[in-house]
Amino acid sequence: MLKSAALALVLVASAAPVLAQTPDPAMARVRAVLRTTPLIDGHNDVPWHLREHADGRTDKIDLSRDTSRLDPPMHTDIPRLRAGGVGAQFWSVYVPASTTGPEAVEAVMTQIDIARRLVARYPAHFEMAYTADDIVRIHKAGRIASLIGMEGGHGIDNSLPVLRSFYAAGARYMTITHSANTDWADSATDGPAHGGLTPFGKEIVREMNRMGMLVDLSHVSAETMKDALEVAQAPVIFSHSSARAVGSHPRNVPDEVLRLLPRNGGVVMVTFVGVFISDEERAWAATANAEEARLKALNPGDPKKAEAELDAWKKANPRPRATLAQVADHIEHIRKVAGVDHVGLGGDYDGTDTLPVGLEGVHTYPSLLAELARRGWSDQDLRKIAGENLLRAMRGAEATARRLQAERPASEATIEALDGPKKPAAKG
Repeated sequence: MLKSAALALVLVASAAPVLAQTPDPAMARVRAVLRTTPLIDGHNDVPWHLREHADGRTDKIDLSRDTSRLDPPMHTDIPRLRAGGVGAQFWSVYVPASTTGPEAVEAVMTQIDIARRLVARYPAHFEMAYTADDIVRIHKAGRIASLIGMEGGHGIDNSLPVLRSFYAAGARYMTITHSANTDWADSATDGPAHGGLTPFGKEIVREMNRMGMLVDLSHVSAETMKDALEVAQAPVIFSHSSARAVGSHPRNVPDEVLRLLPRNGGVVMVTFVGVFISDEERAWAATANAEEARLKALNPGDPKKAEAELDAWKKANPRPRATLAQVADHIEHIRKVAGVDHVGLGGDYDGTDTLPVGLEGVHTYPSLLAELARRGWSDQDLRKIAGENLLRAMRGAEATARRLQAERPASEATIEALDGPKKPAAKG
């Protein structure tokens, strides 16, 4: 018996390394899918990170090296993009909602320039893309197709000529609002002012369809989503949003809107922002914000004491973190309600500091796809979420633009003509 037991232990011990080295079948499937299908991410904020932490200079942060150890650390660099199988990236040209008027226009143009200089700095890895066919061609050539996504309709300063100029400069989507309402559309995180889109807002959607610019409905209110879907003749996108039925944040997409997507052909590109994914993390963040305000009120003139007490509170009340599995839950819910043809990926890397466990950087996309594979997703479905759905939506927008450009010229409408004179702000 002793000899048998000893032999069994030896066999177990000798088998352990073999088991540890056994390839993960799900990951092997994902790697095979990504060799032929470009993984397309809808939203990455590296251009804003360069503006805030490198004076807008692309030579101050070397993306060819590991950036995770920088201060502040980044989620994105070329080695990790390659490890993540990324085939195409929409670089966000974000401008805060507090920046308005001509200043916002200038800021967007500056951000577009940063994105283009970033791509030009690494020609062996990046190439600008403007169409779905560009993405496919660049991916086949072994480079990462780079597109520009404009985040926030406030950046056009209520001007269709400015909107067209941004398209000519390379922007291939515009997020209708950011965190605050525009003069023509309601945001998800501001009080309702218009009940959705104004007549001028609807004209903006029509003009974006005529140009071939994707209408991005992340950040907008549910009423704005529904108005845009009613007007749009081309597929819309949500460049970085998740499912409101799974995570109740107003930035997420409600089921009533998800059910409208099959008719439109649009795509919800699921984001990884922790407070959008996990209601538990969102509740913690709200409590932490309230505690910070309380401590500042109790310690006027002594910010160091308030900060130290907040740090002590956070140590006693650690932040719960969303998980990769919860992100997969959002994806599966969107698949269940809207269909597998209407879901994609939009991580929001370098635009948030609250990422789920297992999705800490751009190298982790295969881990998420492998989780879906283990949940029963076919290779065909994995190809759809990775990039085929977004390519279909882009091709739909391009075809719509060709048709509409043959039917009508550029719109010469103004906000004053369609919405009337701007009302003065109400007195407090």
